[in-house]
Amino acid sequence: MTTPLRSDARRSIEKITAAAIELFAERGLDCPLEEIARRAAVSPGTIYHRFGGRAGLIEAVAPQVAANKVNAVIDAAEDKATAWERFAAYVEGLGALGGSDAVLRDALTARSELTPPLHEVCRQGLERGFVLMEKAHRDGTLRADFGPDDLHPLLLSVIGVAHAAPEARRRMLKFILDGLRAQHRRP
Repeated sequence: MTTPLRSDARRSIEKITAAAIELFAERGLDCPLEEIARRAAVSPGTIYHRFGGRAGLIEAVAPQVAANKVNAVIDAAEDKATAWERFAAYVEGLGALGGSDAVLRDALTARSELTPPLHEVCRQGLERGFVLMEKAHRDGTLRADFGPDDLHPLLLSVIGVAHAAPEARRRMLKFILDGLRAQHRRP
């Protein structure tokens, strides 16, 4: 049985969580904990005391933020009219999200150590992508030789382009998606 937190301890946790969400989004999951503590106006020791360190803090804030953003992108993709449009919107949406959001870029590209809940967000996002991919295969719009093992590397490529050259993202994505259309397949 745990003792309820005092109100000042609860406020500290809320301030740390808010600062971590902001700074992880701005700088990625490798943002120094000292900077998070400064923004939250607490001592670095408070982060270690309340969260056990970086992994505990990431586990506390990143999965829910990531899940909300990833699910919003995929939900919007699933609202498209055709199987191809749904698949293309999935790839484009996650690419743009990974290119602009440091937490998701780190999570989706596994550049930072993933906590199990954050890894699960990524796995679920890929699983939903596999469903969209399969539907595009079934209706004949996605080339048959593009398989489940290709989806994650494709997303890494799109995220890399979106992050490195955001202004070129749409153009490169168009080239990539055009190459994945079944009618463009070459032996």
